Formats: sequence, structure tokens, C-alpha cells
Amino acid sequence: MDTASEGPVPSATPATVDTSPWAPLRNRWFRWLWPAMLVAYLGVWMQTVGAQWQLVNAPGAGGMVALVQTAAMLPIMLFALPAGVLADVFDRRWLMFTIEVYVFVVAGILAALTAAGLTTPTVMLLFTFLLGVGGAVLLPAWQAVIPELVGRDQLGAATRLDMVGVNVGRSIGPALAGVVIAVGAVWHVFALNALSVVFLAVVLLVWKRQPPPGPRPTRERFVPALRAGARYVRHEPVVRRILLRVVFFIVPASVMWALLPLAARDRLGVDAGGYGALFGALGVGAVVAALAVGRLRDKLSTNALLAISAACYAGALVVVVAVPIFVLAMAALVVAGMAWAAVISTFIAELQVFLPGWVRARALAVYLVIFTGSQALASVVWGQVADQVGVLWTFVAGAALVLVGTLAGAIWRLPETGHLSNEASNYWPDARLAVEPPPSTGPVLITVTYTVDNERQAAYLAAMQELRRSRRRSGSTRWELYHDAEYPDRYVEVFQVGSWEEHLRQHEGRLTLIDQQVEEAALAFSDPPASAQHYLPPQILP
Repeated sequence: MDTASEGPVPSATPATVDTSPWAPLRNRWFRWLWPAMLVAYLGVWMQTVGAQWQLVNAPGAGGMVALVQTAAMLPIMLFALPAGVLADVFDRRWLMFTIEVYVFVVAGILAALTAAGLTTPTVMLLFTFLLGVGGAVLLPAWQAVIPELVGRDQLGAATRLDMVGVNVGRSIGPALAGVVIAVGAVWHVFALNALSVVFLAVVLLVWKRQPPPGPRPTRERFVPALRAGARYVRHEPVVRRILLRVVFFIVPASVMWALLPLAARDRLGVDAGGYGALFGALGVGAVVAALAVGRLRDKLSTNALLAISAACYAGALVVVVAVPIFVLAMAALVVAGMAWAAVISTFIAELQVFLPGWVRARALAVYLVIFTGSQALASVVWGQVADQVGVLWTFVAGAALVLVGTLAGAIWRLPETGHLSNEASNYWPDARLAVEPPPSTGPVLITVTYTVDNERQAAYLAAMQELRRSRRRSGSTRWELYHDAEYPDRYVEVFQVGSWEEHLRQHEGRLTLIDQQVEEAALAFSDPPASAQHYLPPQILP
């Protein structure tokens, strides 16, 4: 590193604004990739229904059918973070294409086995898990690709359109699967799931993805990249705050997804067809949100939008079970679908706007793990609560906790980040040492010496706390600040990086415009200018 400032402090980019809900479709490749993903989502939900139907006559059918959801969701919890590493390390276009080929092969084999009558319950759950692995690897890459396809001002609209795709697949896919099974056979559903990825694979094959600007760094090794992603999330307070708010909402809000079938049967007295209509109302709400939330986002702050949406969701939870009128329940679920889509798309959009490119897929993968894990574990708890107190009071408790989470959000507010820019800023010059170490050499110790007037030391120490977070999130495994006992105006910053390769990555793309502003603010306190030294293990020295 070099402590010299090179040019003026970069100005922040304008605040993120939402435009027309259809604005992202003006971008050529988003216009092709989004409908291709929608078709893939349809295939996923058709596959789920087909797998459940295949097991309805198996011994212990209730438990087997429930395990389908477990087998589908477990891979996200297990593999989303490693998948995020892959999406940051490898070309995301080719990673997504490889996954679609994998899904085509696995779904095709399952269709063939089912057509031949060879699909036992164990085989069905195994293939459901294998297909879930494909989704777990695909999702972080796709969500990290969206910011490459649209501008910052369209990220919110693009995220909501993606939510529309998810909810259209969730609403229409089961119905399509039911029709296919009624007029054909279950294996036809699995075959259609295989075919559903062909459109996306073809689009990915012809997509001319532009590499990120600037020099291309060498490919990261898997384990250090995994650690770097976890370290970034741990030491970035904005990301931690977003993830905390995700938990606040998802844990109570998941009562809807866990117990809606019971509410439909016990409170509304409807059959499977009525339940399908209720489920479809949630999807309609998500579509409406895509059309309406963008305009609201232009008038409301992020925190206000989240609070209003959560309050609407809580009200909808109560209406669904407290007023046993089917039409009112449908209307309430449209509102719930809008609120759910508004909250989730806002969280994802905030992450996509804020995250730097080098770690975007890894941090989004952490989000997926927390989202899925919170929903899965909370669903189990809500099921147990419903067995004890009934569906009505369980929904009321969920609504109350959503409101409690909203009040907590007033304390742990999301920072308004639209004016910040996390674009890469390679403001450190090339690292040149008298002895060029091998990339694996480490750890590397860097010291920076500052000279600060006594009257400015309080402000300097505050600035150094911001710099500590910058060092840690960009790769430092240790950071300390020492005050010289002999020279009261002298401070020594000490930070350690795992290897010379990791330190080079700080030079080559991990530092952002935000990091540059933070570091230059700290350096401005030193007179004369601060000086840096690098220390390596002695075995490489001549």
C-alpha cells in the first residue's frame, strides 16, 4: 500500500431512484434473461408439485410429502455461500450456463426413471435434493448479475420484476403441473422442468457479457475467497444491519407461508381449489407491487417504505384468520403479497446497490442462507405453536411480532445508502518490494505511522475507527492502533493480511470509493504525511 493521496476525494454518486416498473426491460439482456428466469421458476414449482404428487401414495405419505420441501430448501442452506464464492471467482455467465446444463440432465434422468416406474421415495427425495443444489448455485450468481444488466437507478425495479417472476412461478407452476398430471403423467412434469431451462441456457450462450472495467485480478482460491466473503459481511455494518432487519421480518412473517393451508381449511372452510386461489392472490399482490412500489419509493425513504409494508402485512395476517369471509381473505392476501414483495425486494435492492462487485455474490449468498434458514426454522416453530393454541392465535401472534420487528426497525434503522458508491477504486499504487514474495507468503504485516497534533487527536481516533472497518472488510485479519509512549503526537497503525496474494487483492480491486474517502480522511490528520512499511516472514529474505 501507499499512504499518498492520488487526486481529489471522489464524490458520491446520486441517490438511487426508482423509475418506471418496466424500465429494466429497456436493457437488451435483462429483457431476455428475465423472462428466461421466469420460465425456469415455473419449472421449479412444477417440479415441486410433481414430486409431492409422486409420493402421495407412498407409505407414510404425510411425512414424505413434507420432506420434499426440506429436500428442496436444504441445499440453499448448505451450498449458497460456497456458490457465492464460485459466482465471484468464475465468470457468472458460464457458471449459470453450466448449472442449467446440470439441471437439464438431472431433471431428464428423473423423468426417464419415473416413466420406467423406477422412482422410489428415496430416489425422488434424492433427485429433489440434487435439483435443489442447482438452484442454490444459480440464485447467488443471478442476483449478482442483475446489477450488471441495469443501472443503479433501475435496480429496485429490476429486483421487483425478479420477485414477480418468483411469484408468477409459485402461482402458476402448481396449476400447470396439476393440469399436466391430469391429462398425462407425473413424468411429463419432470420432463417439462428439464425443458424449462433450455430457454435460459440459450440466452446465456448468446449473451455477450462485458467483463468488469479495469485490470482483471487473478482468480481467488476457494477457501481464502470463502473467508474473505465472511470477513466482509462480519465487518460491514450496513450489510449486518440489513441482514438483521431481514430476520426481524422473516421470522414472524413466515407464519403465512407455513400455515396458510390450515387457515384455508379451518378458518375459511375451502377445498384445494380455494387454497390455490388464495395462493394465487399472493402472486397477484407481488405483481401489483412491481407496478406500484417504484412510485412509492420515489416519495418515501427506505425505512418508511419498510415500516408501512410491514404494518400492512401484519394487518393482512389478522384479516385472513379473524374474518372468515373468502373474498375478504383474497383481498387481504393481495395486500400481503404486495407487502411481502415490497419488503423483500427492498432488502435485496439495498444489498445490490451497496455491495462492491468483488464480494457481491458471496454477500448475497449469506442473505439467501439467512432468509432460507429463518423461514425454515420459523415454520417449524409456528407449526408447533399452532398445535398448542390454534391457527387464529398463531396468526395473531405472528402479526404482533411483525409489528414488534417494525418498532425495532425504528431503532436499528437502515442507513440511506443511495448516495454512496462502492465502485472499485484502485487508489493504492502497484505494490513493489525489494524482494518479490511468492503469492502464498504470509502473513503480511503492514504498519502506518501518523503524526497528529494533540488538539486533533480525538477526531483522528474517531476517523481511525472507520478506517479499521475498511481494513477488516477488505481482507485484514487483524488490526490495532498504538500510541507512541515516547512521542505523544505519534501513532502506529498495525494490520495483518493472511498472505501476499490477499494484500495484492486489496491493491487490485477490493478497495472502493468509500474506502478511499475513509482512508484519505484519516491520512489528512497526519503532518508530515503518514508512512507505510511492509513486513514479511523472514524465511523469504535473502
